Amino acid sequence: MPAGLSNVTAVAAGLNHDLALRSDGTVVAWGENINHQTNVPAGLSDVTAISAGGGFCLALKRDGTVVGWGLNGPDHVTVPAGLSGVIAISAGFGHSLALKRDGTIVGWGENEFGQASPPTGLSDVTAIAAGEFFSVALKRDGTVVAWGDDLSNESDVPAGLSGVTAIAASNGFALARKSDGTVVGWGRGGIGKPTPPAGLITRP
Repeated sequence: MPAGLSNVTAVAAGLNHDLALRSDGTVVAWGENINHQTNVPAGLSDVTAISAGGGFCLALKRDGTVVGWGLNGPDHVTVPAGLSGVIAISAGFGHSLALKRDGTIVGWGENEFGQASPPTGLSDVTAIAAGEFFSVALKRDGTVVAWGDDLSNESDVPAGLSGVTAIAASNGFALARKSDGTVVGWGRGGIGKPTPPAGLITRP
């Protein structure tokens, strides 16, 4: 971490690099830089949210536009032309998601498993999470939708899951926090990854 870093309002961890958003709307990056992912674009300011992926970064500006930098294999960071009205962003291993003010999602980047292509008709979304090769969306009614790779059942949302208030996606597994403070996980097993500790309850 850079010495003297302060006034941080948000942080994001990527594959081998990290980001920090400062209260003045500027971004600081550090860690591996083989793909120039820590080279924050000159003059980038007025940022309200950040996300770090597999060798690339995203920043959401106050005006609802998105800036990307770093690895640009299959257009990881090439934000779709004209994208605006964005209220949330999420960077996966090689794909990106943007949630628009109207509750719809725009995806771009790697799409071998359809992870950057939201299901037709998906709307009324309030939160997004891009995993390794899959994506997850939280709807206003507290239900969850997932799509993309399903090798480890990461796109198989547990039947009857509802009352969800927050989601997260990672390397082949996903987590959902419910309104009662409990956590539900699904997808790739091993080392207890998708299985929360017994009795875990978070603050509602």
